[in-house]
Amino acid sequence: MGSELRVAVFGAYGHTGRFVVAQLRERGFVPVLSGRDAGRLKEMAASGSGPDARPASVGDPDSLDRALAGTAAVINCAGPFATTAAPVIEAALRAGIPYVDVAAEIEANVDTFTHFGDRARAAGAVIVPAMAFYGGLGDLLVTAAMGDWTAADEAHIAYGLSSWHPTPGTRAAGAVSRQRRDGRRVRYTNGRLEYRDDSPPTLEWPFPDPMGPRDVIAEFTMADVVTVPSHLSIPEVRTCMTAEAAREVSAPDTPVPAAADERGRSAQTFLVDVVVRSGGSERRAVARGRDIYAVTAPLVVEAVDRILTGRTRTTGVASAGEIFDAPDFLRALSSSLSWELRP
Repeated sequence: MGSELRVAVFGAYGHTGRFVVAQLRERGFVPVLSGRDAGRLKEMAASGSGPDARPASVGDPDSLDRALAGTAAVINCAGPFATTAAPVIEAALRAGIPYVDVAAEIEANVDTFTHFGDRARAAGAVIVPAMAFYGGLGDLLVTAAMGDWTAADEAHIAYGLSSWHPTPGTRAAGAVSRQRRDGRRVRYTNGRLEYRDDSPPTLEWPFPDPMGPRDVIAEFTMADVVTVPSHLSIPEVRTCMTAEAAREVSAPDTPVPAAADERGRSAQTFLVDVVVRSGGSERRAVARGRDIYAVTAPLVVEAVDRILTGRTRTTGVASAGEIFDAPDFLRALSSSLSWELRP
């Protein structure tokens, strides 16, 4: 699978980064551990996570170049991505290797498409932002549900989380996003991002069994509003979140995720329900799994594997649904999540 290729992981010692490193090793890649904290990298390397620890800082381009030297690709797991994405992408372009990240920050992902699209396309480079639970998975599900449709009127991505215990990285990224928006919320409507000062509406979403109908925060906007419209003609893209999970991630005293199995996954479960509508027709897809942070690892590592083996559809900055065969990609994740198209 990985054929002993070296893949750099920036932010390797973070909560998601550790899952990514473990998944790379499982797939036959050699992780190159990188990040700002030399001590944590050294400890991680000593534990057997990877033979090569290379400290680097986004404020030091030379250190990033050293971190990526001799690697086949880089996975950026270090948020806030408003700070880290551009410097690591620049280093990847200098090294001539693919860049993939797990950014859930809406504005950071917009920046990646805006600032690097033309350059990456001209260079024949591959940059895939938001290749994670938020942004990547929803985009793959919407693309699979679209099937042979070339356009749709609206897409809805409903997140049914049993709980949401945020990591420190999630909290830091959320703080940066709120600052960039001046505390406003955002939604995607009429083919563009719209910033609003009012409170998001609430409604009941008919999740499939066994979850069933649940109260959700509508317009609880996630990175899907960047990834989906980047390649699909859908003027209305909305995401919603189960109300309990939305309250938990916002509460200052919610604990961090706690490991509940030998792989370090939490007991959290998720159900992602996707509805795409065109005229009077409707198509649906649903995915189920466990631990939104842990499941990001097979998503991003599968992406790297496909990029390095030439199983891609385009170059430049591209979201998951555009660059990969969405149904085939989702089928490849069968050991990590289940999914189906619904009538």
